[in-house]
Amino acid sequence: MIFPFSLAVRNIKRKPFRFMFMSLLVMFLSFTLFFGAFTIVSMQRGLEGYRARLGADIVVVPNSAKGHGSLDDILLQGITGTYYMSGKDVDKIINTDGVQAVSRQFFLTSAKASCCSSRVQIIGFEPETDFSVQPWISESYSEKIGDGDVVIGANVSLPDDKLLKFYGKTYYVAAQLGQTGTGLDSAVFANMNTVRQMAQDASSLLDSDPFKGVDISSAASAVLIKTEEGCNISDVTDDINIHITKVSASSARAMISDISEGLSGVSKVIGALVAVIWLLAVVILLVVFALLSNERRKEFAVLRIMGASSRMIFTVLLCESIMVSVLGAVVGLLCSFALSFSLSDTLKSMLGLPFLLPDAGMVAVLSFASLVLAVSAGIVTSFFSARKITGSETALLLREDT
Repeated sequence: MIFPFSLAVRNIKRKPFRFMFMSLLVMFLSFTLFFGAFTIVSMQRGLEGYRARLGADIVVVPNSAKGHGSLDDILLQGITGTYYMSGKDVDKIINTDGVQAVSRQFFLTSAKASCCSSRVQIIGFEPETDFSVQPWISESYSEKIGDGDVVIGANVSLPDDKLLKFYGKTYYVAAQLGQTGTGLDSAVFANMNTVRQMAQDASSLLDSDPFKGVDISSAASAVLIKTEEGCNISDVTDDINIHITKVSASSARAMISDISEGLSGVSKVIGALVAVIWLLAVVILLVVFALLSNERRKEFAVLRIMGASSRMIFTVLLCESIMVSVLGAVVGLLCSFALSFSLSDTLKSMLGLPFLLPDAGMVAVLSFASLVLAVSAGIVTSFFSARKITGSETALLLREDT
């Protein structure tokens, strides 16, 4: 085995461009396999995170949300929005038949000016009633979020002094949350007292009134609802939409279903493209190996005359194929790995779907699978060409070359 291997190495050194071209084909194959699988898995994990974070049966927002970005947009893409329903409308929602528990949220967009550290979506919630944000926060921070404290998403830059400035006042960052793959990663969270204080500061600092006369002490941007057990969620949703004219209620299940359908469609397209590219690459590899093997007929004939057996020549070709395939697959994987992580934010923005990067274990599985499939494709395609060449008689090889 040592001689065939050393001969294969010398052959590669003697014709580096020939083998480099073969490596590029395998590299492209490995790159495509990992990138496609990485994207699909990230979207699936993002949907799981989105489902876990929502936590409600029904989400209610004011009708004005349609012009500023819906709650769905904020959760998925981090689109900032400020819209409010009055306290009277909130009371009507609470008193709707079938509503078991509600939790209010208050949205505020920080200004892009010296009064604020950065422009982010600020979400105020009620820790005592919340069943959506608080369980997620508890994974990173077990203490109570006090007045003047904020909790930031994974994509918000954490200052060294753990202080952020909003509308002229500084707030202490109590914790930074884990990744969800949604727009919540770029949001700032605080209890309702803190956010309403920010809103009052905004009213005094800004030239225009962002709240349009709404009483911010009782207003809400969104109301999350848990329905009574056994209650028909669609009936409660319809009841709110019919009897409370200034708000829009949506079933959380329907929101997730719509997103899941979109994700399924994108995943199928990506999967189909990867499959087509893989098949095309295999066909091209078959053609290339066949052409290169035909060009080397005289070389193989000389080796046979010198005493090399068909098995030895076959082993040399196999060693060449393994080295070329492994090199191409590893380089392709590394390129795909770097590009996948560097473009993850761009992919999330382009797809408009939840996008959460795989953990280290899943990345290792995807990497190994991509390597195996790419290397196997290179080896299998060269196998058929090697069998054809080594199965020919020496005299026939020489005669075909003349």
